[in-house]
Amino acid sequence: MTDTLSTEQLRLEVAEQIVSALNLDVAPAEIEPNAPLYGDGLGLDSIDILEVALVLSKRYGFTLRSDNEDNVRIFASLASLTDYVAQHRTQ
Repeated sequence: MTDTLSTEQLRLEVAEQIVSALNLDVAPAEIEPNAPLYGDGLGLDSIDILEVALVLSKRYGFTLRSDNEDNVRIFASLASLTDYVAQHRTQ
């Protein structure tokens, strides 16, 4: 249960980082974990994704590279992005 709770906490924290970085007019808790971040879902574009990558890299101590072939999967949804952060964070 602790893992689920910490995953939920991290997901909300990542959502807060996204909302703050992009000045979105949505509450972090309202972002559906499995809804697409890019395009139709949250409506982010490539510039938004770059900004999110920069903010998360600084906050969690790892680098999200623009040439990473897994970026489509990593940024597919809040849930997939949170999973990536959980696996790679150093702080």
